[in-house]
Amino acid sequence: MKAASLKELKEELKTLHPSKMLDLCMHLVKYKKENKELLSYLLFEVGDEQSYIKEIKIQIEEEFENVNKSNLYLAKKTIRKILRITNKYIKYSGVKQTEVVLLIHFCKKIKESNLSLKANSVLGNLYQRQVIRIEKALATLHEDLQYDYAEEIMLLK
Repeated sequence: MKAASLKELKEELKTLHPSKMLDLCMHLVKYKKENKELLSYLLFEVGDEQSYIKEIKIQIEEEFENVNKSNLYLAKKTIRKILRITNKYIKYSGVKQTEVVLLIHFCKKIKESNLSLKANSVLGNLYQRQVIRIEKALATLHEDLQYDYAEEIMLLK
Protein backbone atom coordinates (compact mmCIF):
# COMPACT_ATOMS: atom_id res chain seq x y z
CA MET A 1 0.00 0.00 0.00
CA LYS A 2 1.36 3.38 -1.00
CA ALA A 3 0.92 6.23 1.46
CA ALA A 4 -0.82 9.35 0.21
CA SER A 5 1.07 12.62 0.03
CA LEU A 6 0.71 15.20 2.77
CA LYS A 7 -1.27 17.46 0.44
CA GLU A 8 -3.71 14.68 -0.44
CA LEU A 9 -4.22 13.83 3.22
CA LYS A 10 -4.81 17.47 4.09
CA GLU A 11 -7.43 17.86 1.37
CA GLU A 12 -9.21 14.68 2.46
CA LEU A 13 -9.19 15.74 6.12
CA LYS A 14 -10.81 19.06 5.17
CA THR A 15 -13.81 17.21 3.76
CA LEU A 16 -14.41 15.03 6.84
CA HIS A 17 -17.16 15.55 9.37
CA PRO A 18 -15.84 16.41 12.89
CA SER A 19 -17.12 13.14 14.38
CA LYS A 20 -15.30 11.15 11.69
CA MET A 21 -12.16 13.21 12.39
CA LEU A 22 -12.42 12.32 16.06
CA ASP A 23 -12.72 8.64 15.18
CA LEU A 24 -9.62 8.83 13.00
CA CYS A 25 -7.62 10.57 15.73
CA MET A 26 -8.67 8.00 18.30
CA HIS A 27 -7.70 5.21 15.92
CA LEU A 28 -4.24 6.75 15.44
CA VAL A 29 -3.73 7.26 19.16
CA LYS A 30 -4.83 3.75 20.06
CA TYR A 31 -2.05 1.94 18.24
CA LYS A 32 1.09 3.96 18.79
CA LYS A 33 2.43 5.34 22.06
CA GLU A 34 4.32 8.10 20.25
CA ASN A 35 1.09 9.31 18.62
CA LYS A 36 -0.58 9.39 22.03
CA GLU A 37 2.32 11.37 23.52
CA LEU A 38 2.27 13.85 20.65
CA LEU A 39 -1.48 14.37 20.92
CA SER A 40 -1.15 14.83 24.70
CA TYR A 41 1.49 17.50 24.11
CA LEU A 42 -0.63 19.25 21.48
CA LEU A 43 -3.75 19.24 23.64
CA PHE A 44 -2.36 19.93 27.10
CA GLU A 45 1.22 21.24 26.99
CA VAL A 46 1.43 23.67 24.05
CA GLY A 47 0.16 26.60 26.07
CA ASP A 48 2.72 26.23 28.85
CA GLU A 49 6.11 25.48 27.31
CA GLN A 50 8.00 26.25 30.54
CA SER A 51 6.25 23.55 32.56
CA TYR A 52 6.78 21.15 29.63
CA ILE A 53 10.51 21.90 29.74
CA LYS A 54 10.57 21.38 33.53
CA GLU A 55 8.89 17.98 33.18
CA ILE A 56 11.38 16.87 30.54
CA LYS A 57 14.33 18.09 32.63
CA ILE A 58 13.07 16.08 35.59
CA GLN A 59 12.74 13.01 33.39
CA ILE A 60 16.29 13.51 32.04
CA GLU A 61 17.63 13.81 35.59
CA GLU A 62 15.83 10.63 36.66
CA GLU A 63 17.24 8.74 33.69
CA PHE A 64 20.78 9.97 34.45
CA GLU A 65 20.43 8.63 37.99
CA ASN A 66 20.00 5.17 36.45
CA VAL A 67 23.22 5.33 34.40
CA ASN A 68 25.50 2.41 35.27
CA LYS A 69 28.84 4.18 35.76
CA SER A 70 30.75 1.00 36.58
CA ASN A 71 30.19 -0.49 33.11
CA LEU A 72 31.03 1.95 30.33
CA TYR A 73 29.18 -0.05 27.66
CA LEU A 74 25.93 0.11 29.64
CA ALA A 75 26.53 3.78 30.41
CA LYS A 76 26.82 4.57 26.69
CA LYS A 77 23.64 2.65 25.90
CA THR A 78 21.73 4.45 28.64
CA ILE A 79 23.00 7.87 27.56
CA ARG A 80 21.99 7.17 23.96
CA LYS A 81 18.54 6.17 25.23
CA ILE A 82 18.27 9.42 27.19
CA LEU A 83 19.26 11.36 24.07
CA ARG A 84 16.59 9.55 22.02
CA ILE A 85 13.97 10.46 24.62
CA THR A 86 15.16 14.08 24.67
CA ASN A 87 15.07 14.29 20.88
CA LYS A 88 11.57 12.87 20.82
CA TYR A 89 10.31 15.59 23.16
CA ILE A 90 12.19 18.25 21.20
CA LYS A 91 10.49 17.01 18.04
CA TYR A 92 7.07 17.25 19.70
CA SER A 93 7.66 20.85 20.67
CA GLY A 94 9.30 22.14 17.51
CA VAL A 95 10.39 25.30 19.38
CA LYS A 96 14.10 26.09 18.92
CA GLN A 97 14.43 27.61 22.39
CA THR A 98 13.08 24.40 23.91
CA GLU A 99 15.63 22.46 21.88
CA VAL A 100 18.47 24.64 23.15
CA VAL A 101 17.36 24.44 26.79
CA LEU A 102 16.88 20.66 26.77
CA LEU A 103 20.14 19.93 24.96
CA ILE A 104 22.09 22.22 27.29
CA HIS A 105 20.54 20.37 30.24
CA PHE A 106 21.42 17.02 28.64
CA CYS A 107 25.05 18.09 28.11
CA LYS A 108 25.31 19.41 31.67
CA LYS A 109 24.08 16.08 33.01
CA ILE A 110 26.69 14.24 30.93
CA LYS A 111 29.41 16.45 32.40
CA GLU A 112 28.04 15.93 35.92
CA SER A 113 28.06 12.17 35.44
CA ASN A 114 31.88 12.23 35.67
CA LEU A 115 32.25 9.80 32.77
CA SER A 116 35.48 10.40 30.86
CA LEU A 117 34.55 12.05 27.59
CA LYS A 118 38.18 12.20 26.43
CA ALA A 119 38.99 8.58 27.17
CA ASN A 120 35.82 7.30 25.53
CA SER A 121 35.56 8.49 21.93
CA VAL A 122 31.91 7.43 21.51
CA LEU A 123 30.72 9.53 24.44
CA GLY A 124 33.06 12.37 23.50
CA ASN A 125 31.73 12.46 19.93
CA LEU A 126 28.12 12.24 21.11
CA TYR A 127 28.73 15.16 23.46
CA GLN A 128 30.45 17.25 20.77
CA ARG A 129 27.64 16.62 18.27
CA GLN A 130 25.11 17.87 20.81
CA VAL A 131 27.15 21.03 21.46
CA ILE A 132 27.28 21.67 17.70
CA ARG A 133 23.55 21.04 17.48
CA ILE A 134 22.95 23.54 20.31
CA GLU A 135 25.01 26.15 18.47
CA LYS A 136 23.05 25.62 15.23
CA ALA A 137 19.71 25.92 17.01
CA LEU A 138 20.95 28.93 18.95
CA ALA A 139 21.90 30.72 15.73
CA THR A 140 18.20 30.76 14.74
CA LEU A 141 17.10 32.45 17.98
CA HIS A 142 16.84 36.17 18.73
CA GLU A 143 20.10 37.98 19.61
CA ASP A 144 19.06 38.55 23.22
CA LEU A 145 18.42 34.84 23.72
CA GLN A 146 21.72 34.02 22.02
CA TYR A 147 23.49 36.26 24.51
CA ASP A 148 21.65 34.66 27.44
CA TYR A 149 22.73 31.15 26.44
CA ALA A 150 26.28 32.06 25.30
CA GLU A 151 27.75 31.70 28.79
CA GLU A 152 26.18 28.29 29.31
CA ILE A 153 27.56 27.09 25.99
CA MET A 154 31.03 28.34 26.90
CA LEU A 155 30.85 26.22 30.05
CA LEU A 156 29.94 23.18 27.97
CA LYS A 157 32.98 23.60 25.77
